[in-house]
Amino acid sequence: METPTRADIAESDKWDLTHLFADVSKWHEDFAPLQREYPKFDQWKGRVGESAQTLAAVLEFEKSLELKIERVYHYASLQVAEDSTNNEYLTRIGQVQNLLTKIAEAAAFVVPEILAIDDERFANFVADPALKDWRIKLHKIRRMKPYVLSVPEERLLALSSVALGGYDDTFSQLTDVDMKFGILVDEAGRKRPLTQSSFSSFLVKRDPELRKRAFHQFYAEFRDHQYTLAASLAYSVKANVFHARARHYSSALEAALFPDNVPVAVYEGLIKSVRANLKPLFRYFDLRRRVLGLDELHHYDTYVPLVPEIETRFTFDQAIETVLNALGFLGKEYVDVLAEGLRSSRWCDRYESKGKRSGAFSSGSYGAPPYILMNYKQDVFADVYTLAHEAGHSMHSWFSQNSQPFQDYEYPIFLAEVASTFNEELLTHHLLEATTDPKMRAYIINREIDDLRGTLFRQTMFAEFEKVIHAIDESGDALTLDVFKKEYHQLLETYFSENFAIDPELDLECLRIPHFYHAFYVYKYATGISAAVALAQRVLSGEPGSVKAYLKFLRSGGSKFPLETLTAAGVDMTTPAPIESTLQLFERRLEELEELLV
Repeated sequence: METPTRADIAESDKWDLTHLFADVSKWHEDFAPLQREYPKFDQWKGRVGESAQTLAAVLEFEKSLELKIERVYHYASLQVAEDSTNNEYLTRIGQVQNLLTKIAEAAAFVVPEILAIDDERFANFVADPALKDWRIKLHKIRRMKPYVLSVPEERLLALSSVALGGYDDTFSQLTDVDMKFGILVDEAGRKRPLTQSSFSSFLVKRDPELRKRAFHQFYAEFRDHQYTLAASLAYSVKANVFHARARHYSSALEAALFPDNVPVAVYEGLIKSVRANLKPLFRYFDLRRRVLGLDELHHYDTYVPLVPEIETRFTFDQAIETVLNALGFLGKEYVDVLAEGLRSSRWCDRYESKGKRSGAFSSGSYGAPPYILMNYKQDVFADVYTLAHEAGHSMHSWFSQNSQPFQDYEYPIFLAEVASTFNEELLTHHLLEATTDPKMRAYIINREIDDLRGTLFRQTMFAEFEKVIHAIDESGDALTLDVFKKEYHQLLETYFSENFAIDPELDLECLRIPHFYHAFYVYKYATGISAAVALAQRVLSGEPGSVKAYLKFLRSGGSKFPLETLTAAGVDMTTPAPIESTLQLFERRLEELEELLV
């Protein structure tokens, strides 16, 4: 029952990186020329605003480098994700990161020189046929004018990027490699390793004592490393505040939202709407406590399904089939491409192995497969949803790549979380349609409620925590372990206090959430699921043109700002309506679950 090594995993269950490079020697063949080519940027220094043709030439050169560097980075990063103990892999990713710094330094003059072009001349340039493929990109660059620095200052920021991001490597190496969580005896008397990945598997077990042991044993390891983790989190906040101040933003939050053209009011409106609708969440916690027969509810009791008679097991191939059937609404092209990717083309790295990154993600590069990393467990029903979720990301990447030029294909994360949670909504609908068993229906509804709880309520709490800790640093106060725990505990009391027992260890959760080391990301899960629910309801209701509009949304990539893209698809995220509609869905599902279980 030990965690298998990479060599123990069947080739058919691993992603096939030969779609990127046939072997490592081919990777080196692409990497080496990049080291020679990037100094050619010098030929355009001081000349970017010379003419539309000169501007087009420097942009095309930069694009040629980015196409290559994206692919070599993609390959190296995927290898580190599959085994972060492999020194050869770590060396390669380090080489790419260093090269990225050098390229960023060499190209640091480009954007400032674009912004130095006077308005009338710039308008003439944009109208020139030589720049017709660059108009969207140039518009996005131009609006950054108030926050782009001089060439020497941009050079310094480029040079500092890797050093200022070291907190992320520290967190990853500590939590994925160095930390050891020991062995647990499961409900069948078998010894099983407790890991970042298997932790979720223990939390869905019916034995409350097993869940409790897993929780306390898991967090004991975090307690032993809490000061190191707190230091890493503090420096991640400081790095964000440094960049925001260096570029003259009013706050780190504004700096994070501005590139997507998302007003701070959208972020704050999310928190306000969710905080005003916590009573149904507390009602659900009380239902969970009563159905499980507990005197008090703990965090480790919030993941086990409320329907005890149903224990699900889906092989990975069964999960693929289920997801494909659920997504049939989206048409033959969508389903066929995804089916080939998950089966014969081996986009997905399926199972946990030693040194492999925990969790799941989708990662693509232009002209290459959008790969999926998973740590799939047959007895964790949520993993079927995870596959649907990551498939949403991957198909978003596939449609975008095949519809947009390189400079416009990369969609913002704000939109990415719409495509992923949209797939989850379709999966829920499919599973409910496929069953006539009241117990199974209760099981699926329970799963959807937990998904809404985790994605809307929980991620909003996370978003509020990020806002709070950045504000503390911006005010000049110190971010210490005690401060992190205190602020997080106050939020736990707000979002969980009614009918909920908060274990002291839960304060440490703020140190183990990977997204906190990439701040102001998590709110996009909450806004994403709200937009996804609205779009899915249109498709499922058979609204004319809804599928076409959704596929157009996927194809749009980064060609528009996210709020504009969603408005075109039929959802206005500048209003509270999508969030409030999703909160109402949560309450409707809760009412149905209460009828089925009580």
